[in-house]
Amino acid sequence: MKNTNVLAWGILVILSLVWGTSFILIKRGLEVYDAGEVGAIRILAACLFLVPVSIPRVRKLTSKQIKLLFLIGMVGTFGPAFFFAIGQTRLDSGITGVLNGLTPIFTLVIGALFFKQKFNKANYLGIVLAFIGTVVLLTAGSGGKFSEFNFYAFFVVLATACYGTNLNVIKYYLADLSPLVITSVSILLVGSLAGLYLVFGTDFSVTLATQPGAVKALGYVSLLGIMSTSLALILFNKLVQLTTPIFSSTVTYLIPIVALTWGVLDGEVVLIGHIIGVLAILLGVFINNRRKAKAANAKV
Repeated sequence: MKNTNVLAWGILVILSLVWGTSFILIKRGLEVYDAGEVGAIRILAACLFLVPVSIPRVRKLTSKQIKLLFLIGMVGTFGPAFFFAIGQTRLDSGITGVLNGLTPIFTLVIGALFFKQKFNKANYLGIVLAFIGTVVLLTAGSGGKFSEFNFYAFFVVLATACYGTNLNVIKYYLADLSPLVITSVSILLVGSLAGLYLVFGTDFSVTLATQPGAVKALGYVSLLGIMSTSLALILFNKLVQLTTPIFSSTVTYLIPIVALTWGVLDGEVVLIGHIIGVLAILLGVFINNRRKAKAANAKV
């Protein structure tokens, strides 16, 4: 039991560091490549890394499962990879990392709207707090003027909504498949689209050959795809097996801390408004996770 606890905490720390570092890696990629190129490189790197795992498994799936996994790949990987990159063209990496914490909120909202999950008063409170925190976070430094609201944040919010949709689809329609199959095959199915877009829809080859620092930036984004999109998902699934969903959700609170730390080290400015917004978002997520914990305990 002691060894299991040590392993669980070790995985939790690694996940927090890996996912929290994702946003500074996106930032480094955007120094050379445009948002579309960064998104495509990220997906293609993850796809190629998982080919030895995905190819043998895709042959055992039904056509219905493949269609659902393609949907999962588009909603849970393809879309967010591009949305995060577009958002970060005008948002600091640390702030983007905090907004990523909205994923559990959207998981709840999408579940209630389309999958018949029920809300309670605490859920409403958590959602309101998270919304207020988002507005405060993105008007910080503008004197609270809505006209100076950073609308690029909506790309990040849209990415977290995609994640929330993705988790609900997996829960209700793909529960019979292992997490490794879901992750590897869904990325395989969208990887070719990312590759085609990168080759025929961008100036990636020209940029790689002519721009200073292009190879290093390619390494950063490839590392993002391999570590954050591939290995981290496998580790997270292992963490869920070792512990409980409540313990696993702790990573939601640690990712913003890591992301903000990287941002500060990179010269990004954190204002009082940012801190207030962060605390409001995390409190909203905590309230919803606390309700889930009580429900889980009541069933035992």
